[in-house]
Amino acid sequence: MTIVQQERPAAASPYRFEREMSSGLERLATQHRDLTLTTVFQPIFSLSHQRAVGYEALLRAHDALDRAVSPLDVFGEAARRDELLQLDRLAQALHLENFALLGAEREWLFLNVHPGVLTDPFQAAALLANLKRLGMPPRRIVLEVLEQRAEDVERLAEAVREFRTHGFLIALDDFGAGHSNLERIWQLNPDIVKLDRIMLSHAAHRTGLTAILHGLVTLLHEAGKLVLVEGIETEHEAQIALSCEADFVQGYYFGRPAPGLPDSAAATGCIGELTERFRQQTEARERRDAQRLAPYLRAFERAAERLAGGEPLDEVCWNFLALDAAARCFLLDAQGRQSGRNVVLRADRALAEARFSPLADAQGANWLRRPYFRSAIAEPGRVQVTRPYLSINEAQPCVTLSVAVRVGDAQRVLCGDIDWIDEDAQAA
Repeated sequence: MTIVQQERPAAASPYRFEREMSSGLERLATQHRDLTLTTVFQPIFSLSHQRAVGYEALLRAHDALDRAVSPLDVFGEAARRDELLQLDRLAQALHLENFALLGAEREWLFLNVHPGVLTDPFQAAALLANLKRLGMPPRRIVLEVLEQRAEDVERLAEAVREFRTHGFLIALDDFGAGHSNLERIWQLNPDIVKLDRIMLSHAAHRTGLTAILHGLVTLLHEAGKLVLVEGIETEHEAQIALSCEADFVQGYYFGRPAPGLPDSAAATGCIGELTERFRQQTEARERRDAQRLAPYLRAFERAAERLAGGEPLDEVCWNFLALDAAARCFLLDAQGRQSGRNVVLRADRALAEARFSPLADAQGANWLRRPYFRSAIAEPGRVQVTRPYLSINEAQPCVTLSVAVRVGDAQRVLCGDIDWIDEDAQAA
């Protein structure tokens, strides 16, 4: 798609705006049918920078009796009248005018855009013309592609690429809801992905989903996308966003939509306190984990010493396997291949594994890809401890201890799995 520039006088606007005062702040309003439209801005914060890095422009509408009208109803009525793109363009122009009055010097403006606006060359040209008139570079604008079905995804992807060449950033809104899914990311290649609030809500109320959310953020980071968690309303949800390593946050907990700039000192203090509590909680959890691991480490180190001394695997692992959460021991060669079967002590362990019986015989399996093998080979003689991960043996979380030792004239890697149920999640 080629964007056609509309020629307009530098200081002229195609819309009529009226000045009004709100809480001592000057802002512009405009009319749409019998509604008065205004702008509010919700701050978007970087957790690392501990300050606002952008503002999402949101529409507010009032009828002739000054009663608030839901933006959803405004846009819904416009869609029924086949005026959606015109209203979208009007709202964009209004938001840009008010952002210019806001006084933000370096922050982004997040603009919600209907896919149809992006794919219409004249609608897109109007946006560029407004920016040029206001002296605002496109790099200050983040275009949020709304979660709506696009008739021609290829055309939308081409339009997104065209906007990016002008300097705009692209955000995918409401990821995880409706049409905003992984396929949409591959198609549009956004710079920022906004996670829908429903994903945060599930993580806040269902045990184990925080780890899934963290994994999703990690996946998006590996795909080269910055991640924004929106809809944060409580400290618990804010802590989840922090622990999941999200880049940006947005929601009532950090700042409500308002006509002007937020109190930057208050916002910085809020994020600072949140980060400090996260640090304290993380250190406390690490101390608990270290205490929890201590008996397993002692027994495992003794097993490794006995194995290096020439005793057979079946005999050296009993003290380790006698501990409550110990699952199995196994031995790998220098290429990651398993020598012999898993050593399991308790009969109840065998019963627990019955549903996964096709995986029970691991003799000859190759665990070269596993971090516990690679880290052990890299530091022979030093016991390695993995982060919790999903065990293929029973499809449940475990931690693996591993150490590379000399057995005779060959190097071997002794491994021990520990069932690892999140105690914090259980307590919750």
